[in-house]
Parts: sequence; structure tokens; C-alpha cells
Amino acid sequence: MRIVSLLPAATDIVAELDLMPLLVGRTHECDWPPGAVDAVPVVTASEVRPEVLTSREISEAVGGAGHSGSALYTVDTARLARLRPDLVLTQDLCDVCAVSYEQVSAAVRAMDADTRVLSLEPRTLDEVLDCLAQVGRVLGVGERAAERIAELRARLDAVGSAVAGLPRPRVAAIEWLDPLWPAGHWVPEQIARAGGTALLASPGEHTEPMTWQSLVDAQPEVVVLLPCGFPPERTLAELHTLTDRPEWTELPAVREGAVWVLDGPAYYNRPGPRVVRGAEVLAKVLHGVETGAPVTEAEARPVLSR
Repeated sequence: MRIVSLLPAATDIVAELDLMPLLVGRTHECDWPPGAVDAVPVVTASEVRPEVLTSREISEAVGGAGHSGSALYTVDTARLARLRPDLVLTQDLCDVCAVSYEQVSAAVRAMDADTRVLSLEPRTLDEVLDCLAQVGRVLGVGERAAERIAELRARLDAVGSAVAGLPRPRVAAIEWLDPLWPAGHWVPEQIARAGGTALLASPGEHTEPMTWQSLVDAQPEVVVLLPCGFPPERTLAELHTLTDRPEWTELPAVREGAVWVLDGPAYYNRPGPRVVRGAEVLAKVLHGVETGAPVTEAEARPVLSR
């Protein structure tokens, strides 16, 4: 079996199932597991260069007249054909986050090969874990996938048990800095599992930009910053986008020193098995509770300490 992953979360799933030797192609954004993924050929590219643009400029490029959906990404169809994949893993959830299902399907049709395209579209924590089962079945390792899912659910249960009965702070999770954008889909569930009350979005919700007044009105006791695609260092570099706003000091979380920068790409933006680690990290942030490996500064960094 030869696999091409056109979704970073799908690459995470392949790794979770111990099938990295079968991965023959990946996206330019796949970065996990470190080292193991580096030697896998890249078959996509982005039309936007986020490393030289601000959050506002990236947002305008994504939503402007020059780009829409799948036009943000290109697929190297010649290289894809040379890789001769039996299975291509993709998504149909967000055209801004990864290559679209339609674009992948067109590329596979052009190959004129017996290649299966599997689209993953989870919106909730349960659906994220279901994707692990789905991929496991297709790759003939259903039993292994079931074992991994049981382990991941046990970790989630451990988080829930550790924070049971504790006060549930009001949490605003921010997925983009400018414009301000709340985190939806599975993130509200991660917050709830970690003993918090998620504001601004419901489980499974595909969110939209919000006003600063909406954030102020929500009166969050904790703010977690996890911009889509931004490692913590990049988020910190653009923190002034928030702190320069007059509304910033109106937030209880700011006044109480409860603002954190988290690793969005690793644990919150991508619907892969590492969302479970995201819940563990949040439990540490919200309650000082650790149920897994010790939480590092790279995973959760206080902007303002209590």
C-alpha cells in the first residue's frame, strides 16, 4: 500500500497507526513526526507566503479576489502520478486549511490510475477519533486503530476525572488574531474536557470572524491564543495586534493575568490524534493539573502570569 497524505492531520493518523513507511507523499505543511516525515516527498505548495505577511494580510489574501478556496494551493500532479499512490488522504472541511477534495479528485482523475481518495471531515472530538478508525479499516489495521482509540479515550477520561468538581472558568479560544476569530469545531470540547466553559463557539461549529465587542461582552476569565498554522513564536511576534487594542484591558483574563499562547498547529487546528494532548495541555493551563507528560513551555506559554 502506497499512501499520499494531503492533510497534515491525516499524516498524524498514519503515524499514530505506525504506518509511516507506507507514506510516499505529503503536503508542505506536514511536520509530524519530526524526522520521520522529512524524507517524504512534498506534493503541494501554497500560493500565499504566510512567513512574510501579517495576520491581516494573510486574511485578505485568503478572502480577497485573488484567491478562493482551493486556489490557495497547488498540487504537483506530475510528482503525484510518479508516486503511484494506492490511497490519497484528503479533506472537504476547509478549503483555506488544506487542498480541497475537488482539487484532489481532479488530480487523481488526471492520473488515470486505480487510486482511492478518502476524504476526512471531522467536526467534533468523536468524529476525529472516528477518522482514525476509518483510516485503520481502509489500511487493514482496524484492530490496531481500535486499540489506539481506546488509549486516546482513556487519556481524555483521565483529564475529565482530574478536573471533576473544580470551578469551570470561562474560556475564549482565539484561532486568528486579525480579524479576531473564535476557535470552533472540536476546540470547545477540548476546553470542556479540561474543565473550562467554552465561550464564543459551540462544539462542531464552523465559526466566522467576530467583533472585539463580542469578545469584551463574553468577559472571558481565561484567553488562549492558538492561531491556525502559527507556532507559538509567530503568535508572540504578533501579540501586539491584540495588546494595542483599547479593548484588550477590558477583558477579565487580561486583568487577572490569565492569557496563554498555545501550539495551535500541534494540538488544536488539526483534527488528528494529538487533539487529546491539547486537552491535557488545557487542563494544565486552566487548573494546574497534569494527567500526561509534563506540559512544556513550547506547548503552553503564559503571556501574563497570575
